[in-house]
Amino acid sequence: MARPYDLPSMTALVCFEAAARNLSFKAAASELNVTPAAISHQVKALEAELSVPLFRRQHRGVDLTETGAYLFVALQRGFEGISDAVGEIRGPAETEDVIVQATTAVSAFWLTPQIAAFWQTRPEIVVSQIVSDIAAPSGRADLSIHYGTMPADDPDCRLLFHDEIVAVGTPTYARAQGIASVEDLLPAPLIHMQADETDWTGWPDWLGALGWPPPGGRRIAVNNHMIALQLARDGAGAVLGWTGLIGPLLDSGELVQLVPERVPSPQVFYLRTHPRASGRARIFRDWLVAAHR
Repeated sequence: MARPYDLPSMTALVCFEAAARNLSFKAAASELNVTPAAISHQVKALEAELSVPLFRRQHRGVDLTETGAYLFVALQRGFEGISDAVGEIRGPAETEDVIVQATTAVSAFWLTPQIAAFWQTRPEIVVSQIVSDIAAPSGRADLSIHYGTMPADDPDCRLLFHDEIVAVGTPTYARAQGIASVEDLLPAPLIHMQADETDWTGWPDWLGALGWPPPGGRRIAVNNHMIALQLARDGAGAVLGWTGLIGPLLDSGELVQLVPERVPSPQVFYLRTHPRASGRARIFRDWLVAAHR
């Protein structure tokens, strides 16, 4: 009898999710208490079953392909739903000192490195994450990171950073499209973010702020910033990047700033403290805010 849902094995999916979140087979193996070879075997089996590559193997590690990024986001949503259900049944976990809710891009490019730095000074405080790109209940979170207009005079909200928005793409894309000025972006393929939960600044607004009309080139629309950045890294088009988030991609040279113009972000990244926040959660909050003043 056929299974109601023809899914790959849960072991393969869990191994893939850990490797995708860490962008490292070695780190995933350490997290799951198995060998890197076991992670590699499960990922290869999953790729064979799906008949598509999920990672690009590189000398310095691995990167997600566009398909891999798509599957990663879907798994994150599914695992979050399972986690929420189990959490409601089980009740509060005593071993989790701090739980922070953030989007995939914020978690990967900003929050996770911050947690690693925090552990250099306070290794005894356990910090966990709820990673989601859809509106989700925050009842399990001590803290949550938002991009938008920070509520005025709300003592539970703290500013993290107010950055700038730049146009980025690969060096190969820049050469192929002849990008030397903002005007050159108008007919070029551009990646557009469309997410109901987050008010990301789009290309028409960014170009308009610089005195240019809306773009007229090929439009690639996605609803997830992580996938948008992955598409840009694959050379599919240019994407708008927030300088506070994409520093690692610029430092590595995977993406470059295509034109010198920058537009101040109309929104800010801010941190909200929820009623369940413990004393240790407030210690992490204060450290995170102080580190970016």
